[in-house]
Amino acid sequence: MPNQDRETKRRRPRPRLGILYLLIAIVGGSLLLQRWTTYEAVASIPYSEFERLLEARKVKEVIVTDDALRGELTEPIDGKMRFVTNQVDPDLAQSLQAHGVEYSQEQQSLLVRGIVSWSLPLLLLLGFWFFLSRRMAGMGDPGAGLMSVGKSRAKVYMETDTRVTFADVAGVDEAKQELQEVVAFLKDPESYSRLGARMPRGILLVGAPGTGKTLLARAVAGESGVPFFSISGSEFVEMFVGVGAARVRDLFDQARQQAPCIIFIDELDALGRARNAQPFSGGMDEKEQTLNQLLVELDGFDSSTGIVLLSATNRPEILDPALLRAGRFDRQVLVDRPDRIGRTAILKVHAKNVALGAELDLEEVAALTPGFTGADLANLVNEAAIVATRRGAESVALKDFTAAIERIVAGLEKKNRILNPRERQVVAYHEMGHALVALMSEQCDPVHKVSIIPRGVGALGYTIQRPTEDRFLMTSGELQEKMAVLLGGRAAEQLVFDHLSTGAADDLAKVTDIARSMVTRYAMVPELGHVSYESEPSVFLGGNASPFQTRDYSDDTAREIDNAVRAIVQSAFDRALAILSEERDALEKGARQLLEKETLGEGELRTLYEEIEQKHSTPASE
Repeated sequence: MPNQDRETKRRRPRPRLGILYLLIAIVGGSLLLQRWTTYEAVASIPYSEFERLLEARKVKEVIVTDDALRGELTEPIDGKMRFVTNQVDPDLAQSLQAHGVEYSQEQQSLLVRGIVSWSLPLLLLLGFWFFLSRRMAGMGDPGAGLMSVGKSRAKVYMETDTRVTFADVAGVDEAKQELQEVVAFLKDPESYSRLGARMPRGILLVGAPGTGKTLLARAVAGESGVPFFSISGSEFVEMFVGVGAARVRDLFDQARQQAPCIIFIDELDALGRARNAQPFSGGMDEKEQTLNQLLVELDGFDSSTGIVLLSATNRPEILDPALLRAGRFDRQVLVDRPDRIGRTAILKVHAKNVALGAELDLEEVAALTPGFTGADLANLVNEAAIVATRRGAESVALKDFTAAIERIVAGLEKKNRILNPRERQVVAYHEMGHALVALMSEQCDPVHKVSIIPRGVGALGYTIQRPTEDRFLMTSGELQEKMAVLLGGRAAEQLVFDHLSTGAADDLAKVTDIARSMVTRYAMVPELGHVSYESEPSVFLGGNASPFQTRDYSDDTAREIDNAVRAIVQSAFDRALAILSEERDALEKGARQLLEKETLGEGELRTLYEEIEQKHSTPASE
């Protein structure tokens, strides 16, 4: 129960000092000011009016000061019972006494009045600032207040807080084995120091977004049962110079006090970017000071004390080399996208609390999701459960997972996007061209579904191919067939309508990229030799490549490369056009079925392929 209370307290939304508080303060101040003005209502009158009131015996009491007269009336003036006027008559005392008015003299100290007039606003301002700073410090994380700007913002979790173990991590067995050594060291450090070995000072988890790097770090904390300091790299850097370095020092000081413990820095690339990556930013900016302090701390602590530093990034190519040298982050653990077996294990973990159909085999779902990360698979299970709930089913079936995959890969169906008959016909032949070329290519993945229902932002139709196994290498023949499939839609438009449309823009971009890679990176053109003319783009696990790329070959070579790319693309187009010309009847039949049903599944496509095979085998048998 206490653990649940702590979890609830940590997840409770933080109050925000917003415009509501400001409005309340303005209204309250206005009411108080109005009340004070009413209570202290004083009429300012000239001295001649005062003499007239004195003659009429309407003055009840007078207080004489050095420069003014203040007093109270017997009858109000404009609703005000008190008055003030300048003192100009030296014989005022005799006049007051003659009219029976009580009077007294008040001596005011100029020193006291000056001190009060200067000190009171200052005290009020300091009190208001102190109140705001305390308020903001209590609202945010540790270090959120103005007086603690240099404190670390790391969130500290105990074993009961994380509640994540290695049983919750699947599909990354190699990375899990690497980190199990960290857990064994934290539980029994003497066994490792027995032979003089020491744990790596820093372990860098490298992987694409969503592969489970943060989950692995939390599992290490949950298995070892030690405090877990979690912070993002962007939280070190602020607008004030020196704050990031101060937070690094404070983080490691807290870790030394609670050793053994784990420090986890997520998104390390926000903090550890290479110092020469931005040559025009100067040499002493805030990020560099923070990075320098982190390097110093990595050199300064001993891993035998029980402090383990874990970090995660999906852009290791931009990290400073000083971070990756031996003695700092000297072990890098790759958390890769899972293979088919790993995807099956991940699906089983996320489907524990989902009502699955008895006939559903998660291995079939894993076969439909090549390239999916752990986060993608978790989202897939949730989307499939939503689809099954929407159709009122008692359990989640394979068709729900298929619909969820299409939703994730192709986008949401746009049934309200109405195409005119001519556009529907063009889209039908275009998509059937893709499918038919894929059916007639031996080394291509089988076609799973063809549809002319618009999806996503700009897709008017889509063709989904389902790989039979995970592939890590591709030959030149497979690449050529893949380009032919991509150009099948454009070839069908050319064959049937004798014109080209804008619907193949994305296909052309993919084909051009494949062809250029075949020429410049894979050296698959004999005329250009076994030479790599372009290196791998400087993107390791995601993001955009740098737009500034150097060229290490001459203009003549560039012309040959362009000609080779153009020839490869033209050859793929001619291949697709030849297949569709030979199978024109199948193209027409498939397009008519697609216009009628809008979607063709694997069964209809298999029937169409069998008819083509039967047509080719009949003359040979005769």
